[in-house]
This record gives sequence, structure tokens and C-alpha cells, in this order.
Amino acid sequence: MAMCLAYGNQNTVITTEKKRELLHDLLLDQLSETAGKILVVPPDITRLPSNAGELTKILYQIWLEAKGEQFDILPAIGTHTPMTKSQIKTMFGCLDQANYYDHDWRTDLSQLGQVPSNLVSEVSNGKVDYDIPVAINRRIVEGGYDLILSVGQVIPHEVVGMANGFKNILIGTGGQEMINKSHFLGAADGIERLLGRTNTSVRQIFNYAHDNFLKKIGIIYIMTVMETSKSGETVMRGLFAGDDHQTFEKAAELSQAVNINWLDEPLNQVVVYLDPLEFKSTWLGNKAIYRTRMAMADNGELIVIAPGLKEFGEDPEIDYLIRKYGYSGTDTTLQQVSENKDLQANLSAAAHLIHGTSDGRFRVTYATSDLSREEIEGVGYEWADVNQMISQFNPEQLADGFNSNLFFISNPAQGLWIVKGA
Repeated sequence: MAMCLAYGNQNTVITTEKKRELLHDLLLDQLSETAGKILVVPPDITRLPSNAGELTKILYQIWLEAKGEQFDILPAIGTHTPMTKSQIKTMFGCLDQANYYDHDWRTDLSQLGQVPSNLVSEVSNGKVDYDIPVAINRRIVEGGYDLILSVGQVIPHEVVGMANGFKNILIGTGGQEMINKSHFLGAADGIERLLGRTNTSVRQIFNYAHDNFLKKIGIIYIMTVMETSKSGETVMRGLFAGDDHQTFEKAAELSQAVNINWLDEPLNQVVVYLDPLEFKSTWLGNKAIYRTRMAMADNGELIVIAPGLKEFGEDPEIDYLIRKYGYSGTDTTLQQVSENKDLQANLSAAAHLIHGTSDGRFRVTYATSDLSREEIEGVGYEWADVNQMISQFNPEQLADGFNSNLFFISNPAQGLWIVKGA
């Protein structure tokens, strides 16, 4: 099928009416006389600005009009906590005839094959050398659907370089070995070598898995490109759909143009706000570190105001490992991996610990309420009282970008900040 939809540019604003028009044509083109059984795989509440919630609702409405047989939704949660009823309503609205299913990254999987170790070694320049089993939620493989739609946002990403495309299935509905080993591959290769780039070591692994295993399933990938203005308004710049590498790469090209923020000089003080609706863990909240690390000045200060932070890992086992080992620096974490079986068995946690450290280059201060000073300092960050920081900086009054002597970011997940020449 290849690319079947590519709409938008840096100046486009895609309205709800236009989204419906584009998806209506796409859906009817892919279906036979009846809408049949459809499976939609969107992200969860942690990707709320992706607009996947509205797109899923539009797809549902088109399916209703076509008198479809079954409409199932499998949120691509990866290692995240399953969505609550409240989160489902917030993201998707009331889709009364839709069925929702949870993904368990440790069970409920169909094994498809493996990425060979020689390829992993080749793309990582010998930094890691292991096979990566490919497994995804069995509902995708065995559910007997007439149409499977993966919906999500293309955006710079710390693990793969640019998020979405095949990642939404392989990680969002994937098994623990793919999640663990792909994350560690990216960390070992170096986060700065991946951020904002399309042809990365991890993306090459995903492409191999698609070409050899996913392609035969016939998944269509619907991908958005979103941009948040300085006033905080988020608009859709692009909508793409297809089942091949080129569709993703086209969407990634637009995302690189609108989501990467190039700076003339390093930033000495950065204040990041984490919306409590989206961010309740450092597993997600550390996007404040990932997406700014290439913009931070040496000896600079990153202040993360996180009123909703309640835990470190979304998964209890990962939370335990973060508390046990902390964000201790890349060399220390790699040594800990070599010496400890619990980290060896959960390489995504080890990768996260590497990504979440500044390696002493700049200070990281987390402002929290539910997580105590002892807990925050126990994993290697500095701590501040969240109410005091909100009073001091007043995020509601700050515009994204420069505000006198500080640089403010209202949602780190929606961009990447890099000093020119970094």
C-alpha cells in the first residue's frame, strides 16, 4: 500500500473538519463493503497532545456511520500503567460501543521472531551484541481484524530518535525483551547521537522487525505532527498514513522542522513545568532532562516543577530499581549493569538511569510534593518544595522561551532544544 496520506506543512493548521475528511477517505478506501472489525492502537494519556484521542473518536464516528461490526481500542502503553476510566474519558470521550483492552508487556504476547545479534552489533558499532526477540500483543496478531490502525505522534524521542511509526507497535504493544534491549541499545549508542534523528541504530532495528515480521500483518500507521505555540496552543501541522518507512520519514521531516528548537547559546537556567495530567513519574517526567540536555550550559540549572509526581517508575519493578540504583552517572550505571542481575534483567530501567543523569554537567532540581526531599535526593537529584517554586516562577504567567534570565518550557514532551553546533 505504501504511503496513502501525506497532508500538511509548517504553516498548515488542520482543523477537526479537515481531519474528518482525510480520515473518512482513508478509512473507506481501506475497507470493503462493511466496516467490519477494527482495532485502533493509540497512545495513552501520557501522549495527550498527540491528538490521537480526537483522531480515534473521529475514526469511531466514521465506523458507526458505516455500521461496523466491532471497534476495539488497545492503548499502546508499553511499560506504563493501564489507563483508568477517567483517563479514557478525558482522552477519547464517550465511545459507548468501543471495547478497551490493556496491554501487558510481560504476558499476553505473540512471538514473531528475532532481530539477529550481528545486526544489533553492526548498527551499534559493536557497543552491544545480543539477539532481540520480536513479540507484540497477541490481539494484533490473532484478533482476526479487518483493519488495524496505529495512531500516534511523530516527535523527537530519546530512545529511538524520532517517535512513532513502527515504534508504536513494537514498544507500545511490545514484549519486555524488545523494550529492554532496544532502550539499552539507544543508551549505549548515546542519547545525543539519536535525539531528533531518523536513521538511528534503534530505528534500524524497528525497520528490520517491520520488514521481516510486522509487514505481513497489514497495519496502517496514522501519524500526526503537532506544534505548540508560545501561547500554549497546540495545533496539527501534518497528518500522514501508510505502512512503510517512507511515510514515517516524511512525517519525521516535518516534525524536525517544527519541533526542534535551535538556540544560539547554551541555557544557564531552565524551568520546565510538568502537567500533572500527563506526568506522574520521573520515567516520563525526565523528558525535562532528555529534551533539554543538548541545550544546557555546563554548570547550568534545570528546575523541574512537577506537582503531579508520585513515583519514579510507572512499573513497580522499575520504580524499585530506580530507587535502588539512582541516577548515578553513565559510567556508574554501566558498571552496575555488569555486576547486578536485576539490572541485567531490566535493561530499559538501566537505559532510563543513563538518560536521566546529567553526568554532573548541570544541576537538576525536582520540585515535588508527594515525593519527599529524601526520596528525590535519594536518587541523585536536588529537591525543592513545589509550592515555593510555583510561587517563585508562576508558570501560568510565563511564556515558552526566554523570560528575562530564565528559559521556560511548558511541556518538554512536545519538542527538542539544541544549541547550534552541539
